[in-house]
Amino acid sequence: QVQLVESGGGLVQAGDSLRLSCAASGRAFSSYGMGWFRQAPGKEREFVAAISRSGTTTYYADSVKGRFTISRDNAKNTVTLQMNSLKPEDTAVYYCAASRLALSKLGDEYDSWGQGTQVTVSS
Repeated sequence: QVQLVESGGGLVQAGDSLRLSCAASGRAFSSYGMGWFRQAPGKEREFVAAISRSGTTTYYADSVKGRFTISRDNAKNTVTLQMNSLKPEDTAVYYCAASRLALSKLGDEYDSWGQGTQVTVSS
């Protein structure tokens, strides 16, 4: 397994940008598909974005497509989520996750999770 630590959350205004980072420790980071999920108060956890082991393939939720970009640096064991044009409905705790599958949108297929970082977007 890998251990994951997110950073970069905060309070911003609608239209602003934030960059979330996830640092992974452990072995064979490049063998994991990586994803970002989020959970707003009173709502279920939802998929945001995923990236394949090599970084060549990405998936996005429709709600963030065109605004968010996921990327990874296997040399540095990091995955990032660049969030632009933020909206109040993006407010949530954002979680980084690692999957032994190459690429997945399903939370149940992720084996390791970070502790989460809060993103709050004010209107």
